[in-house]
Amino acid sequence: MSRAVFLDRDGTLNVERHYLHDPEALEIFPGTGLALKRLMDAGYALFIVTNQSGIGRGYYQEEDMHAVNNKLIEVLAVDGVRFEKIYFAPESPEAVSPGRKPNPKFLNDAALEFGVDLSQSFMVGDKTADLQCGWNAGVKKSILVRTGYGAEFERDEPQALAEAAIVDDLPAAVDWILNDA
Repeated sequence: MSRAVFLDRDGTLNVERHYLHDPEALEIFPGTGLALKRLMDAGYALFIVTNQSGIGRGYYQEEDMHAVNNKLIEVLAVDGVRFEKIYFAPESPEAVSPGRKPNPKFLNDAALEFGVDLSQSFMVGDKTADLQCGWNAGVKKSILVRTGYGAEFERDEPQALAEAAIVDDLPAAVDWILNDA
């Protein structure tokens, strides 16, 4: 079985833009590509797990999200980064959704489809739903980044983060993971 790092997209890999749907508005955080490449070099498979409620709310189309994801993949490929799969939940928060975080469905799917050992894997995100998704799947550690909404959640929900590692950004999360391994 392999180890993996599951990554939220908006606010974790790229700057949070309210309902990002235009690839031209994509801004990847500095150091993201090199940090992800370090994880790959250490033997971690990479997955994106993202809630995209803007689709379910009618703010943009699924094709728009795929265009943003394709641009993200293209930009990060320059650093040698490759994602095994991008899982997305298009439903609005009010709708029934099998995969919307904090539901661990996509992490469990990756365990089955890619042979991922969740107990040796990590979840990285900027919201408590990201962390809960990891905990619900039984990952080794859920890590909150202070980018995106992370600093706000750290300030407003400290009790909910007691079991999380909290770091400044994705490169710091990668350092934490590699030092823990």
